[in-house]
Amino acid sequence: MNGNLYALPIPPADAFAIYCGGNAGGSNETCVSLAAIPGAEASFVIRDSKPAGRELRFTEAELDDFATGWVRTRGLTL
Repeated sequence: MNGNLYALPIPPADAFAIYCGGNAGGSNETCVSLAAIPGAEASFVIRDSKPAGRELRFTEAELDDFATGWVRTRGLTL
């Protein structure tokens, strides 16, 4: 795998799963989308749907660590 996830290609639009909630600012204003990065083993892109939204890239291990920590600190269950 390339050590720089940001140097890898952007996944196609139809590769993103979209998770929305609230829509306080209009349609798709409160969404987060996630897709696997092409050409990288177990690496992902997370995007914010807002007009000035940003893109973050993580390895599977980084994303798993974040997700389990978030669930634990929020007292959520799956």
